[in-house]
Amino acid sequence: MNKSIKIRWYRCKVDKRVMSDLMKTSDLRGFCQVIPQIALFAATGTAAYLAFLNIHASNWPWSVPLLLAALFVHGTFGSFMGLAGPVHELCHKTPFRSKAWNEFFLKVYSFISWSDFVSFRPSHVKHHQMTVHNDYDGEVVLPSALDWYAVKFWVSVLTVDPIRVFGLVKVRVLDAIGGDANWNKKSDWMREIMPESNQGLRREHRDWARTVVLGQLALAILFAATGHWFLIIVFNFGTMYAGWLGMLCGTPQHIGMTPNVPDFRLCCRSFTCHWLPGFLYWNMQYHVEHHMFPAVPFFNLPKLRKAIEHDLPPVTHGLWATWKEILPVVRRQKVDPTYTFVPRLPQGSGDQADDETLEKEAAALA
Repeated sequence: MNKSIKIRWYRCKVDKRVMSDLMKTSDLRGFCQVIPQIALFAATGTAAYLAFLNIHASNWPWSVPLLLAALFVHGTFGSFMGLAGPVHELCHKTPFRSKAWNEFFLKVYSFISWSDFVSFRPSHVKHHQMTVHNDYDGEVVLPSALDWYAVKFWVSVLTVDPIRVFGLVKVRVLDAIGGDANWNKKSDWMREIMPESNQGLRREHRDWARTVVLGQLALAILFAATGHWFLIIVFNFGTMYAGWLGMLCGTPQHIGMTPNVPDFRLCCRSFTCHWLPGFLYWNMQYHVEHHMFPAVPFFNLPKLRKAIEHDLPPVTHGLWATWKEILPVVRRQKVDPTYTFVPRLPQGSGDQADDETLEKEAAALA
């Protein structure tokens, strides 16, 4: 891949004072996001554990269905604990004003979800710089396939995919072991963003994998030794099942859009949704806005949308309407891979953000 290319992206023009306010970070707003979300994960996990205990304490015929329902809700919320929201946004270093709090909660969420934030950081920088330019962006490659009508697909996102879970754990274990043999098996993209010449980054990657694997193993042993083995399902693997809502929110980001264009309005998709998935998803439904100005914290993305909506395509309202727009595109791409969804751009669009704003955005990705 040619690392020297620089794409001059189209960005909507925004008043400097407005943009300055939108880019302000806030410890208070950060805590107002992470504390309720972690508390919700703990609450649904507690409900699932109590439902499990109820099976042994009661002959009530609804005990098992109640347990399955509790696990479904817990997994639904748990699917937003990783890269689908917090790990991604915390890697941008924008939720908290304090770098220390950003880093702390990044590691908390990454540990809970078994996420690899160390490799995600350099990967995501390139993704923002080269968004779906297929020769340069190895994080998202278009067109992307979607087995929407496959029974196996829906069983896996509504319940659990044991192969995916095993694969994730296996990757973390191999990363914890480290060594040249493991890196030789990595994808070209992983070897590019974490080159052999950067041994410090590779050591950080290995050390974080060891933290996750050994920490999760220690907790699993503790749960089993104290007779609370069901907590392994609730906590250790609580982010790995019932990921249907995370999939419905996260997949629309780029699927069906146009690759290899210097305009986020054409290669990213924004939509609006109910406040709850928006909260869980850290407002990443405003994805055009996020790519256009990644230094704007997630909690200000709705305000950013209002500030530039005159220069954006019409937004689709709701997950149902969004997927009604996506599915015909995906079906057509199976026959014609060159087909893409091209949203209607406002007439007369053409003014760009000033150079100072563009420089700030470039610095935010560094």
